[in-house]
Amino acid sequence: PATNCHHQQKWRVRLPPCFTPKNDLLGAGRCRLSKVGAARRPPPARVRVAVRLRPFVDGTAGENDTPCVRGLDSCSLEIANWRNHQETLKYQFDAFYGERSSQQDIYAGSVQPILRHLLEGQNASVLAYGPTGAGKTHTMLGSPEQPGVIPRALMDLLQLTREEGAEGRPWALSVTMSYLEIYQEKVLDLLEPSSGDLVIREDCRGNILIPGLTQKAITSFADFERHFLPASRNRTVGATRLNQRSSRSHAVLLVKVDQRERLAPFRQREGKLYLIDLAGSEDNRRTGNKGLRLKESGAINTSLFVLGKVVDALNQGLPRVPYRDSKLTRLLQDSLGGSAHSILIANIAPERRFYLDTVSALNFAARSKEVINRPFTNESLQLPVLAPVKLSQKELLGPSEAKRARGPEEEETGSPELPIAPASASQKLSPLQKLSSMDPAMLERLLSLDRLLGSQGSQGTPLLSTPKRERMVLMKTVEEKDLEIERLKMKQKELEAKVLAQEAADPKEKENYSSTMLRPLARRTVTVAKPLKKAVVMPLQLTVHCRGPNSKLCCFCHSPPSLDASQPEKAEDGWELQISPELLAHGRQKILDLLNEGSARDLRSLQRIGQKKAQLIVGWRELHGPFSQVEDLERVEGMSGKQMESFLKANILGLAAGQGCGPS
Repeated sequence: PATNCHHQQKWRVRLPPCFTPKNDLLGAGRCRLSKVGAARRPPPARVRVAVRLRPFVDGTAGENDTPCVRGLDSCSLEIANWRNHQETLKYQFDAFYGERSSQQDIYAGSVQPILRHLLEGQNASVLAYGPTGAGKTHTMLGSPEQPGVIPRALMDLLQLTREEGAEGRPWALSVTMSYLEIYQEKVLDLLEPSSGDLVIREDCRGNILIPGLTQKAITSFADFERHFLPASRNRTVGATRLNQRSSRSHAVLLVKVDQRERLAPFRQREGKLYLIDLAGSEDNRRTGNKGLRLKESGAINTSLFVLGKVVDALNQGLPRVPYRDSKLTRLLQDSLGGSAHSILIANIAPERRFYLDTVSALNFAARSKEVINRPFTNESLQLPVLAPVKLSQKELLGPSEAKRARGPEEEETGSPELPIAPASASQKLSPLQKLSSMDPAMLERLLSLDRLLGSQGSQGTPLLSTPKRERMVLMKTVEEKDLEIERLKMKQKELEAKVLAQEAADPKEKENYSSTMLRPLARRTVTVAKPLKKAVVMPLQLTVHCRGPNSKLCCFCHSPPSLDASQPEKAEDGWELQISPELLAHGRQKILDLLNEGSARDLRSLQRIGQKKAQLIVGWRELHGPFSQVEDLERVEGMSGKQMESFLKANILGLAAGQGCGPS
């Protein structure tokens, strides 16, 4: 029925692999085949998962406290079923390390085998996952007495690079390190804490990189400790109820191995190792987080939730994988579903109070085991610098140009040049000529083909796998073409020498010969158009008169711009306002009366006076008495001289217009 199929689809992710229905197993198999079956893709490499069970913490184990997890063998374990206490859930992984396992067992069994991939130019990553207090940081860092994965891996990797990069070996190796943390969705450089939040980018090849991240070159383990130990103290830690030194951020140690070939063709390889200590998921009811700790816990749980969504999307074959939803998943894009050999170490606790966290971590590890990566070798070819081909002056010039370049003495002698012998077999065209103008990809293929043929002892011009008979015919055709070209060149030079000899012997024939030759076409005379004359239309001088009482006049005059180049133009050519002195005095008096006797409503009838300015004028008048002149308004309004002049002109014209002035 449809309902049963719905329930199977719903519980497929939450149940361990051993309880997955058959239909889901078939669907997962089909999805996996679709990923692997693509042509020209790197071979798949599944994410390997190891589970480590830490022992009871001192003081937490009671007399009747029994562990909720029990190991069955080196690859499987069982845990109590919380739905039915009489049943257990069984999980199977690539490796299981019990309470008595040491740091060396975990490193030698799961981490050490992937270090050789770095020398092949491939990427690798080690992730420590689990709830808070499960021992992730102890697994990755350890202690001076029991070093963890990071110091052991660096010690072995530096030893490998010293052996492979010794004198006499074909490769020269160098190692650099970077150390960062993701704290509240901010990427912080632990080697340079003052650099601030960094951005995560992706190059044209799909490689994840962080511009501005500090890189330190290391040649020995002492160099590594000198950089790593101070940077580890910069990592954000805090105390909770479950852990006194709880990691409040995800820490990522990036170790890059660069290889350069000492001999031709000078290949380059780059391998990256990610050593990641994830912060643990937290239940705030048990950790007692408040304030800043609560905010940190929310950021950690959100990033781990997105990590689970990425794993589910990869297992289900969804078209979109939400790598960009979190800085952590964006940085782990190579490790999950990318191009790295990945190892996930899931840390769990045996106490029953951590039962739900343990089940959640085991389910995540079981889903991560189905993720498929496709590692490949990051190799590039450094193109050799070819010396430029130097040609002589005669080779650069054609036959006619070479004849002109010869001196008059050589022209008088007219002795033909000696014929050039045909090129020998060793001087024939080589398939590696003109490499500077060739496509780099094609050049790389030609160089690899030349090396292959050279290693097989081929001589002369390599013609791939052409049969002997066809090869002989082809070589004979090439020789005939070369001889024909040389014969044509010699014939052309003989003709040129014959013409020169005839010109020197009979000048009249030279004139006749020159007259019979085709003459070049006469050049067409092009007349240059004369510049057009510009017509300047002068604007009319307009005058608008305003008549007020007692024949007081004001006028607007428009003055045309000056055409004299010696006189500079005015800054403003246009209308000018001219007011008669009588109208100006009458208007000033009327404005002064309005300022001393008018109300706020009357003052608002003036130009550029609003409600607030009118109230301000009335208040100033009550405080200081009447205005003695209109210019006193500058102290109230804070006007400049130009603003006061513009204010007077505008209001005088307004008062004149209100009394019936108009254009005449």
